[in-house]
Amino acid sequence: MEYYIIIASSIIIILSYLFNRISEKSNIPSVLLLIFLGVAGREFIGILGVEKETILDIFNRIRILEVLGTLGLILIVLEAALELKIAKEKFRLIAKSFVIALAGLLICMFGIAGILMFSFKNMEWSTALVYATPLSIISSAIVIPSVVNLDEEDEEFHIYESTFSDILGIMIFYFLVELAQPTSNVIVLGDFTFSLVVTIVTSVILSYVLIYIFQNMETKVKLFLMIGVLFLLFSIGKLMHLSSLLIILVFGLILNNYKLFFVGRLKKYLRPMSIENIRETFLMITIESAFVVRTFFFVIFGFSIALSTLLDIKVAIISAAIIAVIYISRYLSFLPYKHDNLKRAIAIGPRGLITLLLFYSIPEELNFEGFKSGILLFVIIVTSLVMTSGLIKKDTKNDEEISEVE
Repeated sequence: MEYYIIIASSIIIILSYLFNRISEKSNIPSVLLLIFLGVAGREFIGILGVEKETILDIFNRIRILEVLGTLGLILIVLEAALELKIAKEKFRLIAKSFVIALAGLLICMFGIAGILMFSFKNMEWSTALVYATPLSIISSAIVIPSVVNLDEEDEEFHIYESTFSDILGIMIFYFLVELAQPTSNVIVLGDFTFSLVVTIVTSVILSYVLIYIFQNMETKVKLFLMIGVLFLLFSIGKLMHLSSLLIILVFGLILNNYKLFFVGRLKKYLRPMSIENIRETFLMITIESAFVVRTFFFVIFGFSIALSTLLDIKVAIISAAIIAVIYISRYLSFLPYKHDNLKRAIAIGPRGLITLLLFYSIPEELNFEGFKSGILLFVIIVTSLVMTSGLIKKDTKNDEEISEVE
């Protein structure tokens, strides 16, 4: 049996790599192909006579989606932080992308929460906001590899915007989860503020200490040790009710922008060549690890979807309303700014990994039985296809301009 599992896992990883190559050539997000692979796998093993319910029961008992989801969140935030360059000449672009990401996130959250409240009469406002937040976050995991062929400024804008959307959305989600618990709002707000301050201070101190220690380590095996330490700090922080993802974010930002943080007297403790080598190799390992986690997460998600939910008319109507809110919120968030290629910019707002990861992070006491996973699938598929369409039109237009020049 173990050999079949190894064979299946190997085939999935190979196909995932091929899907990435197809995505680069066609702009079709590999996420969709992985989900469809999971759906096809579910039907295929049914044909072979294997009990689908038995496999799903095993997945549920070991909570595999939740475990992969947690690992995915850590790796996504770390990867985003390691890609985020802070430079004075970029401040205007960074500020613009931050404001648009935050405005789009908030408008979308309240709009989707309103739709959920209207659609599910028994859903409370606090629960509706918790469910709306994952659906409001742009997936940087889809955006970043998809915008590589855009102009440099457009590419940087969408990388910053999607990264800020991820980070802000995750923080808001966990705050709303705390707020939805049966505790006084004032107490929760006070606890959250205290937790935030303690986490930021602790994160900065730990980041300096870790970077100093690892730059001076002579052993060759240290990068996975660093990942292990970060996972450990994240888990301990969670048990202590701290905003653990901030630890990962701050560490990644300081490592990627060490010249800005190691100044004054701290500069003499810096070994630039060693840190640069650590940063480049660490980023590569993080990207590779995130690739594996994303692959199995989406395949298992596709496997766990009952196709019957896609045929539910109520699911389709709710999904259509949510998708409308997503693009209206993007249009409104861009209004205060003059932005070139506005239609394409609005189209680049796919939902994906973060949406699913946070959805599976919703505590059991906030679970709402009427909410169907088919809504998530509809939203992910349509927003990904809309982005693909926007990018393909851009490529077609560029090809026509090149032909005219020739």
